[in-house]
Amino acid sequence: MFSFSMPELVLILVIALVVFGPGKLPEVGKALGRGIQEFKKATTGESKEGPVTKEESKTEDKK
Repeated sequence: MFSFSMPELVLILVIALVVFGPGKLPEVGKALGRGIQEFKKATTGESKEGPVTKEESKTEDKK
């Protein structure tokens, strides 16, 4: 999709370091990784609960 050379990646990392600072950079990286992971799960249709059976859906409808 995107092809970055080494100097371009270094420039992006330096800009991110200046903008966010050395203390916030790991937190920003974690948040970005979690966001990408959640996006992938949402696009593939995975859920944390797993598939809902007919019995479970009937009990949820009654509530």
